[in-house]
Amino acid sequence: MNMRIFKSVFTIINYKTLIVTTLSVLSSYICFQLKLTAQFPDMLVGIAIVFPVVFSIGSAFNRRENALRHLSDFHGHAVAMYYAMRDWPTDKNQNIPERLKQRVFQILEKTRVLFHSRNQAEFASKEEEIYQEFSELSKLTIELREYGVQSGEVSRINQYLSKLIIAFDNMKIIHQYRTPITLRAYSKVFIYLFPIIYGPYFANTFRTYAAHLEYVMPILYSFILVSLDNIQDHLEHPFDSVGEDDVIIDAENTINKLK
Repeated sequence: MNMRIFKSVFTIINYKTLIVTTLSVLSSYICFQLKLTAQFPDMLVGIAIVFPVVFSIGSAFNRRENALRHLSDFHGHAVAMYYAMRDWPTDKNQNIPERLKQRVFQILEKTRVLFHSRNQAEFASKEEEIYQEFSELSKLTIELREYGVQSGEVSRINQYLSKLIIAFDNMKIIHQYRTPITLRAYSKVFIYLFPIIYGPYFANTFRTYAAHLEYVMPILYSFILVSLDNIQDHLEHPFDSVGEDDVIIDAENTINKLK
Protein backbone atom coordinates (compact mmCIF):
# COMPACT_ATOMS: atom_id res chain seq x y z
CA MET A 1 0.00 0.00 0.00
CA ASN A 2 2.83 2.40 0.94
CA MET A 3 4.62 1.69 -2.34
CA ARG A 4 1.48 2.56 -4.27
CA ILE A 5 1.20 5.87 -2.43
CA PHE A 6 4.80 6.74 -3.32
CA LYS A 7 4.16 5.75 -6.94
CA SER A 8 1.08 8.01 -7.04
CA VAL A 9 3.03 10.93 -5.59
CA PHE A 10 5.82 10.59 -8.15
CA THR A 11 3.32 10.67 -11.02
CA ILE A 12 2.54 14.31 -10.16
CA ILE A 13 6.18 15.32 -9.67
CA ASN A 14 8.05 15.70 -12.94
CA TYR A 15 10.58 17.85 -14.74
CA LYS A 16 8.19 20.84 -14.68
CA THR A 17 8.16 20.68 -10.87
CA LEU A 18 11.94 20.78 -10.75
CA ILE A 19 12.24 23.60 -13.29
CA VAL A 20 9.70 25.87 -11.57
CA THR A 21 11.16 25.11 -8.13
CA THR A 22 14.68 25.94 -9.31
CA LEU A 23 13.56 29.21 -10.93
CA SER A 24 11.56 30.12 -7.83
CA VAL A 25 14.52 29.59 -5.51
CA LEU A 26 16.81 31.47 -7.89
CA SER A 27 14.35 34.37 -8.14
CA SER A 28 14.08 34.57 -4.36
CA TYR A 29 17.87 34.52 -3.94
CA ILE A 30 18.45 37.25 -6.54
CA CYS A 31 15.72 39.46 -5.05
CA PHE A 32 17.22 39.04 -1.57
CA GLN A 33 20.72 39.91 -2.78
CA LEU A 34 19.44 42.98 -4.63
CA LYS A 35 17.20 43.92 -1.70
CA LEU A 36 14.11 43.79 -3.90
CA THR A 37 11.44 42.97 -1.33
CA ALA A 38 7.69 43.40 -1.22
CA GLN A 39 4.66 42.26 0.76
CA PHE A 40 2.19 40.82 -1.72
CA PRO A 41 -1.25 39.75 -0.44
CA ASP A 42 -1.51 36.00 0.25
CA MET A 43 -5.15 35.86 -0.91
CA LEU A 44 -3.94 36.62 -4.46
CA VAL A 45 -2.74 33.02 -4.68
CA GLY A 46 -6.18 31.65 -3.89
CA ILE A 47 -8.11 34.03 -6.13
CA ALA A 48 -5.81 34.03 -9.16
CA ILE A 49 -4.54 30.43 -9.12
CA VAL A 50 -5.96 27.93 -6.65
CA PHE A 51 -9.64 28.57 -7.35
CA PRO A 52 -9.33 28.26 -11.18
CA VAL A 53 -7.13 25.14 -10.86
CA VAL A 54 -9.50 23.44 -8.40
CA PHE A 55 -12.41 24.27 -10.71
CA SER A 56 -10.51 22.73 -13.64
CA ILE A 57 -9.71 19.59 -11.63
CA GLY A 58 -13.38 19.22 -10.66
CA SER A 59 -14.46 19.67 -14.26
CA ALA A 60 -11.90 17.14 -15.53
CA PHE A 61 -12.92 14.63 -12.85
CA ASN A 62 -16.58 14.90 -13.88
CA ARG A 63 -15.58 14.26 -17.50
CA ARG A 64 -13.68 11.15 -16.42
CA GLU A 65 -16.71 9.89 -14.49
CA ASN A 66 -18.91 10.47 -17.54
CA ALA A 67 -16.39 8.59 -19.70
CA LEU A 68 -16.59 5.62 -17.30
CA ARG A 69 -20.37 5.68 -17.42
CA HIS A 70 -20.46 5.69 -21.23
CA LEU A 71 -17.87 2.89 -21.42
CA SER A 72 -20.02 0.89 -19.02
CA ASP A 73 -23.06 1.56 -21.22
CA PHE A 74 -21.12 0.28 -24.22
CA HIS A 75 -20.15 -2.92 -22.39
CA GLY A 76 -23.68 -3.50 -21.11
CA HIS A 77 -25.36 -3.10 -24.49
CA ALA A 78 -22.68 -5.23 -26.19
CA VAL A 79 -23.40 -8.03 -23.73
CA ALA A 80 -27.18 -7.66 -24.21
CA MET A 81 -26.72 -7.73 -27.99
CA TYR A 82 -24.59 -10.87 -27.76
CA TYR A 83 -27.10 -12.71 -25.56
CA ALA A 84 -29.91 -11.78 -27.96
CA MET A 85 -28.01 -13.05 -30.99
CA ARG A 86 -27.05 -16.21 -29.12
CA ASP A 87 -30.44 -17.13 -27.61
CA TRP A 88 -33.18 -15.66 -29.83
CA PRO A 89 -32.56 -17.51 -33.14
CA THR A 90 -34.47 -20.79 -33.39
CA ASP A 91 -31.81 -22.11 -35.74
CA LYS A 92 -28.64 -22.50 -33.68
CA ASN A 93 -26.58 -23.71 -36.62
CA GLN A 94 -24.98 -20.33 -37.33
CA ASN A 95 -21.97 -18.30 -36.19
CA ILE A 96 -23.53 -14.86 -35.73
CA PRO A 97 -22.67 -14.60 -31.99
CA GLU A 98 -18.98 -15.30 -32.72
CA ARG A 99 -18.95 -12.76 -35.52
CA LEU A 100 -20.50 -10.24 -33.14
CA LYS A 101 -17.69 -10.85 -30.66
CA GLN A 102 -15.11 -10.21 -33.37
CA ARG A 103 -16.80 -6.94 -34.36
CA VAL A 104 -17.07 -5.70 -30.77
CA PHE A 105 -13.42 -6.57 -30.19
CA GLN A 106 -12.41 -4.61 -33.29
CA ILE A 107 -14.53 -1.61 -32.26
CA LEU A 108 -12.95 -1.45 -28.79
CA GLU A 109 -9.41 -1.94 -30.11
CA LYS A 110 -9.87 0.72 -32.78
CA THR A 111 -11.46 3.05 -30.24
CA ARG A 112 -8.40 2.71 -28.02
CA VAL A 113 -6.14 3.50 -30.98
CA LEU A 114 -8.43 6.38 -32.00
CA PHE A 115 -8.05 8.05 -28.61
CA HIS A 116 -4.26 7.82 -28.92
CA SER A 117 -4.21 9.41 -32.40
CA ARG A 118 -1.79 12.32 -32.68
CA ASN A 119 -3.13 14.11 -35.76
CA GLN A 120 -6.47 14.90 -37.35
CA ALA A 121 -5.93 12.77 -40.46
CA GLU A 122 -5.19 9.65 -38.41
CA PHE A 123 -8.15 10.39 -36.14
CA ALA A 124 -10.54 10.72 -39.09
CA SER A 125 -9.24 7.50 -40.64
CA LYS A 126 -9.69 5.47 -37.44
CA GLU A 127 -13.11 6.98 -36.82
CA GLU A 128 -14.24 5.92 -40.30
CA GLU A 129 -13.02 2.36 -39.62
CA ILE A 130 -15.04 2.20 -36.40
CA TYR A 131 -18.24 3.31 -38.10
CA GLN A 132 -17.61 0.66 -40.75
CA GLU A 133 -17.53 -1.92 -37.95
CA PHE A 134 -20.88 -0.61 -36.70
CA SER A 135 -22.20 -0.97 -40.24
CA GLU A 136 -21.14 -4.62 -40.26
CA LEU A 137 -22.93 -5.12 -36.94
CA SER A 138 -26.08 -3.68 -38.50
CA LYS A 139 -25.81 -6.22 -41.32
CA LEU A 140 -25.56 -9.00 -38.72
CA THR A 141 -28.92 -8.04 -37.25
CA ILE A 142 -30.54 -8.38 -40.69
CA GLU A 143 -29.13 -11.90 -41.03
CA LEU A 144 -30.96 -12.93 -37.88
CA ARG A 145 -34.23 -13.04 -39.83
CA GLU A 146 -32.88 -16.03 -41.74
CA TYR A 147 -32.55 -17.96 -38.48
CA GLY A 148 -36.03 -17.53 -37.01
CA VAL A 149 -35.75 -14.16 -35.25
CA GLN A 150 -38.93 -12.11 -35.57
CA SER A 151 -38.91 -8.56 -36.93
CA GLY A 152 -39.87 -7.11 -33.53
CA GLU A 153 -36.89 -8.85 -31.90
CA VAL A 154 -34.59 -7.66 -34.69
CA SER A 155 -35.84 -4.14 -34.00
CA ARG A 156 -34.95 -4.59 -30.31
CA ILE A 157 -31.42 -5.69 -31.22
CA ASN A 158 -31.12 -2.64 -33.48
CA GLN A 159 -31.92 -0.51 -30.44
CA TYR A 160 -28.99 -2.13 -28.61
CA LEU A 161 -26.80 -1.27 -31.60
CA SER A 162 -28.05 2.30 -31.55
CA LYS A 163 -27.08 2.60 -27.88
CA LEU A 164 -23.64 1.16 -28.65
CA ILE A 165 -23.10 3.91 -31.22
CA ILE A 166 -24.36 6.59 -28.83
CA ALA A 167 -22.02 5.36 -26.05
CA PHE A 168 -19.07 5.43 -28.46
CA ASP A 169 -19.98 8.90 -29.72
CA ASN A 170 -20.25 10.23 -26.15
CA MET A 171 -16.77 8.91 -25.34
CA LYS A 172 -15.45 10.48 -28.53
CA ILE A 173 -16.96 13.86 -27.62
CA ILE A 174 -15.40 13.65 -24.15
CA HIS A 175 -12.03 12.94 -25.78
CA GLN A 176 -12.32 15.84 -28.24
CA TYR A 177 -13.85 18.57 -26.07
CA ARG A 178 -12.14 19.21 -22.77
CA THR A 179 -11.83 21.86 -20.08
CA PRO A 180 -12.08 25.40 -21.59
CA ILE A 181 -8.80 26.10 -23.38
CA THR A 182 -8.61 29.72 -22.23
CA LEU A 183 -9.04 28.70 -18.58
CA ARG A 184 -6.31 26.07 -18.90
CA ALA A 185 -3.97 28.59 -20.59
CA TYR A 186 -4.66 31.18 -17.88
CA SER A 187 -4.02 28.66 -15.10
CA LYS A 188 -0.79 27.36 -16.61
CA VAL A 189 0.66 30.85 -17.15
CA PHE A 190 0.08 31.88 -13.55
CA ILE A 191 1.09 28.51 -12.08
CA TYR A 192 4.50 28.62 -13.76
CA LEU A 193 5.09 32.36 -13.37
CA PHE A 194 3.71 32.93 -9.87
CA PRO A 195 6.52 31.28 -7.85
CA ILE A 196 9.02 33.28 -9.92
CA ILE A 197 7.39 36.73 -9.82
CA TYR A 198 6.74 36.26 -6.11
CA GLY A 199 10.52 36.32 -5.57
CA PRO A 200 10.37 39.75 -3.80
CA TYR A 201 7.69 38.40 -1.45
CA PHE A 202 9.72 35.32 -0.55
CA ALA A 203 12.86 37.44 -0.15
CA ASN A 204 10.95 39.67 2.26
CA THR A 205 10.22 36.69 4.52
CA PHE A 206 13.83 35.43 4.70
CA ARG A 207 14.54 37.17 8.00
CA THR A 208 11.57 35.51 9.70
CA TYR A 209 12.97 31.98 9.20
CA ALA A 210 15.86 30.17 10.82
CA ALA A 211 19.02 29.57 8.82
CA HIS A 212 18.69 27.15 5.90
CA LEU A 213 14.87 27.34 6.06
CA GLU A 214 14.46 30.54 4.05
CA TYR A 215 13.81 28.63 0.83
CA VAL A 216 11.06 26.44 2.26
CA MET A 217 8.24 28.73 1.12
CA PRO A 218 9.27 29.12 -2.55
CA ILE A 219 9.87 25.35 -2.75
CA LEU A 220 6.50 24.53 -1.18
CA TYR A 221 4.60 26.99 -3.36
CA SER A 222 6.23 25.58 -6.48
CA PHE A 223 5.60 21.96 -5.55
CA ILE A 224 1.97 22.55 -4.59
CA LEU A 225 0.99 24.61 -7.63
CA VAL A 226 2.77 22.50 -10.26
CA SER A 227 1.49 19.28 -8.65
CA LEU A 228 -2.08 20.57 -8.86
CA ASP A 229 -1.52 21.34 -12.53
CA ASN A 230 -0.12 17.85 -13.13
CA ILE A 231 -3.15 16.29 -11.44
CA GLN A 232 -5.42 18.27 -13.74
CA ASP A 233 -3.38 17.19 -16.78
CA HIS A 234 -3.75 13.51 -15.88
CA LEU A 235 -7.52 13.86 -15.45
CA GLU A 236 -7.84 16.01 -18.56
CA HIS A 237 -6.96 13.09 -20.86
CA PRO A 238 -8.93 10.12 -19.46
CA PHE A 239 -8.02 7.78 -22.35
CA ASP A 240 -4.28 8.41 -22.79
CA SER A 241 -3.19 5.55 -20.46
CA VAL A 242 -0.70 7.81 -18.67
CA GLY A 243 -2.23 8.70 -15.29
CA GLU A 244 -3.34 6.24 -12.61
CA ASP A 245 -6.95 7.43 -12.89
CA ASP A 246 -7.25 6.84 -16.64
CA VAL A 247 -10.16 4.99 -18.24
CA ILE A 248 -8.80 1.70 -19.61
CA ILE A 249 -10.39 0.28 -22.76
CA ASP A 250 -9.66 -3.45 -22.45
CA ALA A 251 -11.15 -5.17 -25.50
CA GLU A 252 -9.91 -8.63 -24.55
CA ASN A 253 -11.42 -8.47 -21.07
CA THR A 254 -14.79 -7.43 -22.53
CA ILE A 255 -14.83 -10.24 -25.09
CA ASN A 256 -13.94 -12.83 -22.41
CA LYS A 257 -17.25 -11.98 -20.72
CA LEU A 258 -19.22 -12.90 -23.83
CA LYS A 259 -19.74 -16.63 -23.38
